[in-house]
Amino acid sequence: MDFYNNLVLIENLQIGNEKAYMFLLDKFHRQLHAYALTLTHDPAMAQDIVQNVFLKTWKSRKRLNPHFSIRSFLYKSVYNEFINTYQKSKAMMLLHQKYVESTNEVVENNDDNAIAKMITIVNTEIQKLPPKCQKVFILSKKEGLTNNEISEHLNISVKTVEAQITKAFGILKKKLGRKYETILMLIFRKISQKPQFH
Repeated sequence: MDFYNNLVLIENLQIGNEKAYMFLLDKFHRQLHAYALTLTHDPAMAQDIVQNVFLKTWKSRKRLNPHFSIRSFLYKSVYNEFINTYQKSKAMMLLHQKYVESTNEVVENNDDNAIAKMITIVNTEIQKLPPKCQKVFILSKKEGLTNNEISEHLNISVKTVEAQITKAFGILKKKLGRKYETILMLIFRKISQKPQFH
């Protein structure tokens, strides 16, 4: 079968012919990776971008236009994936930078006893939260469970979980004030396996 023919290749991709997909990988992977590398200057990120493009192409193969160049489509997809990845990375970098700056500010402006006292105050206020609100908040922020996991664990909807977490933060921020927000981040950064940004 002549997969070098654009129309034949796309039509075979549309019907789920895995040989057509393997041909696509063999023919374009190396050049797409080289192109992604010129955009990212990061081999690992370039590899991730190209893998995502091939996976998305296969998943959405039925929507491919047989009259549009598959090569042009793949290059355009790599560029779009790069933009999306860059924007996400930039957002995460800004969040991380904000966290580091705020944490440094607390550490620099307070001695160990003052920080310990602030942490005690935060924990005391968490204990004063309404029972359901407190349970959801602790499972989310201290135990590191996802909203779906909490939903299953407590047999409540995900929307209820989200509402309770939002309610808890609202109460804590109102009672503690802005200077304690960083302490909240510090506590949950240390206890949780993965950072929680709010």
